[in-house]
Amino acid sequence: MAHIENYLPALEYKVITSESPDKWLNYVRKAVNYDFYHTLHYHTLDKRGDPILFVYEEGETFIALPLLKRRIELVNYSDFTSSYGYAGPISNEKFELLSNSLIENFKNSFFSFMKDNQAVSVFSRLNPFINQSFLLEKIGGLRSNGRTIYMDLTQSLEEQRARYDKRLYRQIRQLRKKEYLIKEANTQEEIRLFTSMYNKNMLRLSADKSYFFDEAYFTSLLNNPDLKCTLILIYDGDEMICGSTIIWTDSIIRNHLSATSASHIHLSPSKLLTDEISVIGRTLGMKYFHLGGGVGGKEDTLFMFKSLFSDLFLKDYIWCYIADEQIYDQLVEQKKVNPDSNYFPLYRSI
Repeated sequence: MAHIENYLPALEYKVITSESPDKWLNYVRKAVNYDFYHTLHYHTLDKRGDPILFVYEEGETFIALPLLKRRIELVNYSDFTSSYGYAGPISNEKFELLSNSLIENFKNSFFSFMKDNQAVSVFSRLNPFINQSFLLEKIGGLRSNGRTIYMDLTQSLEEQRARYDKRLYRQIRQLRKKEYLIKEANTQEEIRLFTSMYNKNMLRLSADKSYFFDEAYFTSLLNNPDLKCTLILIYDGDEMICGSTIIWTDSIIRNHLSATSASHIHLSPSKLLTDEISVIGRTLGMKYFHLGGGVGGKEDTLFMFKSLFSDLFLKDYIWCYIADEQIYDQLVEQKKVNPDSNYFPLYRSI
């Protein structure tokens, strides 16, 4: 791979920070396709780095990429990542309609940006509903991350449920007969109880620390006017047994973070909750309910659970670009990490 300083000419770009929230939001809203993962507010919830929006403009056309800038310990270098979820670049034109010259200019401007920031690498999980791979394959570092699952809410509810695994559908009908209360959270106490249930769930699953969130995170997520988000809860009598933050943007609804109480795991109320979110999505006029995939792109037990609901899949990609291979290799060697690991960037795997 060639070093980025070999690419010429150096082209101008903009960097928008959290000090200019209106500018950031304006670019996002002008994009042909965007998601809540692209918003400044969502990136400010992630404390691993400083949020920035890289923007390249040519005439009336722009390409923007939300990122988090992170310092690399003990060296005068940085790297970039995106917040948890499906981010990647956005534009006010469909990527496949952009001219080759504009894409080449975007590439060179991004290389200049990386060099100016002494950035070693950049990571972003791409959005499967936006054709971002068309743009990023021209730069390099594109990796397959398995498959991701969605429901088509434009078909009738009967057609949707007909795609369910037969045993799953029977279980959902049984759960509905239990007359659980399904409601939106409307108090801070409910947010607090859900946060506790969620983090206990993560402990039980031995989840990575990046999957743990505090009450302030959920409160901020639910109360920000730039995000369309609510917390749906299931109660068995007075006991909260299951819940999920759901977020919808454009035509897509997602079950963002969910949890089930240990007391009711054997009854799988999350199956009822998933079915209910598809109903909510329809009332909101959404076209797709994105269920996501397995952990790390694997077709694991989580993936298999989601695939019980739908046989509709999209390819999932991640972007793992190394801007300075020499420094990258030095950092990996210093950390003494396993070079065969799939983690990116390798020097942050421990």
